[in-house]
Amino acid sequence: MTSTFPTIFVIPSGVGCSLGGYAGDAIPSARLLAAASGCLITHPNVMNGAALYWSDPRIHYVEGFALDRFAAGELILRPVKQQRIGLLMDAGVEQEMRLRHLQVVDGCRASLGLNIGPVVITDVPLDIKLSTSSSGASWGSIGNPDELLRAGDQLKQAGATAIAVVSRFPDNQNANEVFEYRQGRGVDASAGAEAVISHLLVRHLSLPCAHAPALAPLEIDVGLDPRAAGEELGHTFLPCVLVGLSRAPDLLPSKKKDDDMSYMTSGVLNIGNVGAVIAPEGALGGETVLACVEHGIPLIAVCNPNVLKVTREALGLDAISCAKNRVQVFSAKNYVEAAGLILGLKEGISIESLNRPFSNSRDIY
Repeated sequence: MTSTFPTIFVIPSGVGCSLGGYAGDAIPSARLLAAASGCLITHPNVMNGAALYWSDPRIHYVEGFALDRFAAGELILRPVKQQRIGLLMDAGVEQEMRLRHLQVVDGCRASLGLNIGPVVITDVPLDIKLSTSSSGASWGSIGNPDELLRAGDQLKQAGATAIAVVSRFPDNQNANEVFEYRQGRGVDASAGAEAVISHLLVRHLSLPCAHAPALAPLEIDVGLDPRAAGEELGHTFLPCVLVGLSRAPDLLPSKKKDDDMSYMTSGVLNIGNVGAVIAPEGALGGETVLACVEHGIPLIAVCNPNVLKVTREALGLDAISCAKNRVQVFSAKNYVEAAGLILGLKEGISIESLNRPFSNSRDIY
């Protein structure tokens, strides 16, 4: 078998995906796809499980905005052994909650051997607000974005090579929406705003970044859906972020003005290395997927219900269009089937030969 078949795995945040819309419930699928491909490039929404996490050297943890730029060919990824993680703390986080997060930092330093520090607290609260779009997807806004960027600059200047953000999210969320989410029927109300925060920092700093919301604990729910359980296990969502960032690849420009390409060693990843992209079949409109399709990278659309309706048909990716533009689009009932497709592509096996009925050559036009 060939050693690796780099694959991008996308599950958009805040759109209520049945698998991947909760606390790290996509991690088993990511592990399977990493085993099949040998190299999986994915984003925090797939790997973040609050107090739960999984570390695998075959899985590359890349923030969503950076993943879009990677797919567009503007960034390359350089795997590293260790990042120095700076912690950016929102001034709106209360003293006791702040201490809980700092204890997570100490626990990860002492028990997991992570390199974390320095810590910077913003001068004023970031003032995060949560909203829901007409489609049902979650999003949000930052009242003081300049303060977020200033603190990020301070951490970078102090030597941080990756940044974990903890910001105070409002506790007064819609009670019915929270109940529905905990019962496994709703959308994560925090996810959209988290993406806004991390996207802004990555675009500004070109460093790996990920976010952990600070929230007051909820009353115990005896009917809690198992997919939401990871969020109920501790006082913070920070552990998974620190573990993910600890080995997140460096983000490097694909071209430099001075033409110094000395960092282009054999270990780096660029979009030309990617063999396939996997995404939910109703959520195919993201920049990463569209850029991959433009590059002629095979797309595997997996049945994974969500609030969006951006299907292959909506994008005009029917059989005639795909044949004309030499784009391969495959459908998978689940991520187990997607892993089988990855193995077939990795081995250079025609996927058509694995399906029945099998057409005669004379019937192919």
